Amino acid sequence: MKSIIVGLYLFVLVILSVYGLHRFFLIYLYYCFRNKPPLPQSRFSKLPPVTVQLPLYNELYVVRRLLKTVTRLSYPQELLEIQVLDDSTDETQIVAQRLVSFYQQKGFNIKYYHRNSREGFKAGALQYGLNKAQGEFILILDADFIPPPKLLEDTIHYFTDPKVGLVQARWGHLNKDYSLFTKIQSILLDGHLGVEQTARSRSGRFITFNGTAGIFRKKCIEDTGGWQGDTLTEDLDLSYRAQIKGWKFIYLRDIEVPAELPVEVASFKLQQYRWTKGTTQNMLKLLPRVFQAKLPLKVKIEAFFHLTSNLSYLMMTVLSILLLPAILWEKEINLAHPWRTLAIDGPIFIAATCSVVCFYLIAQKELYGEALKSLKYLPLIMALGIGLSLHNSKAIIEALNKKNSSFQRTPKYDITGKKGDWKGKKYNSSIPSIFYLELLFGIYYIVASIIFIQEKMFTALPFLMLYIGGYLFVSLATYLQVRPLHFKFMEEYSSRKKRLYPSST
Repeated sequence: MKSIIVGLYLFVLVILSVYGLHRFFLIYLYYCFRNKPPLPQSRFSKLPPVTVQLPLYNELYVVRRLLKTVTRLSYPQELLEIQVLDDSTDETQIVAQRLVSFYQQKGFNIKYYHRNSREGFKAGALQYGLNKAQGEFILILDADFIPPPKLLEDTIHYFTDPKVGLVQARWGHLNKDYSLFTKIQSILLDGHLGVEQTARSRSGRFITFNGTAGIFRKKCIEDTGGWQGDTLTEDLDLSYRAQIKGWKFIYLRDIEVPAELPVEVASFKLQQYRWTKGTTQNMLKLLPRVFQAKLPLKVKIEAFFHLTSNLSYLMMTVLSILLLPAILWEKEINLAHPWRTLAIDGPIFIAATCSVVCFYLIAQKELYGEALKSLKYLPLIMALGIGLSLHNSKAIIEALNKKNSSFQRTPKYDITGKKGDWKGKKYNSSIPSIFYLELLFGIYYIVASIIFIQEKMFTALPFLMLYIGGYLFVSLATYLQVRPLHFKFMEEYSSRKKRLYPSST
């Protein structure tokens, strides 16, 4: 039994190391192509009409900011159509309709659409709008994004190449300095947006439409079969279907469209859950098509790593369970064979851990020139990744079992820079049930640390601290943020009840 546990532990480490080595490969690709940005084939002599789609669902706090910035796009007004695709079930409907009427009076071609059901969720809303769109190209913006005025002018000319189906801009961060938590999120996203997307795009691999801040050729969406709502990441789904059919996607790292990062831990976990489950659903849906398609081998290999990458969360959960018994039982092996640490543990450590450090430091250096300033955040980033493993493993298991769930959008509160408050507002998240298991894992690793100290195995303690910090943070931070809001809501509810029904108290 001991040998089986240790063997499984080492197997999981090797799998994680392979994905770590792949991260090194993305870094290599990035440096190979970093100085080869894409350029437009030519320029339109006459600018084409563009439809801007704004999918909304209960976005009371940011809808005004969104429409204000969209109407300031420096694109000829007569060529611009704006669709407000509002699936909201609250007063966002009233605010959005009033704003649409206001801008219609100012001469904008802006239209309000409200569906009676959320069939297909965001994908359904986008498809509904696509069927009515007048533009030849479609700019999609989520509610919390602020497009720079020249966004369309800087991107539209890439479509002079008839093979280009999408031009994707890089996300920026409106509130990365709001808290330590938002700073960590920004670094996590910058790894994907700064290094990963750039490396894939410029080296001829498949990239992903990031769900917003991208401009599609309408014909590309229609040719691909339109938006489909059978996964929680409709953007990834359409991206792969389009590129399999031969459409070219371009990623522009140097054009930034800032957006609001989640400020609540529970909201962030909700976002990660949706992305993880949706990616796993698309792994099941798209990988067979990728392997069957007539694509270069390099594209197929990269697609495999891309679509299966979230399985590492499941591997990390297994590793979390096996870590304590496996290392304790490995002690005897290490004493008998001291070469083993150098020959096996060392390379595994470099592949699985050092790749993470390099990946995020390079992204910060390339985007902001501040790699050393970001170094202090890396232990927190690794701890957060560990802490998310249980929550995201649940998403993976649901996807593998083909369990459907609704599209739950990430709440946003109009927070920019260090200003803004989210406490007590609508849309505050609730405590997820897996909170108790995350807390239990944190306690488990506190006990494990005590055992390791007693066994004088001090070299493992830094890693155990990451596990303790990760699990306790995602559990306790969620509880401490949500619980006071729950009490406040109950107090307000009780106060209203007393005013409305004084005889019952």
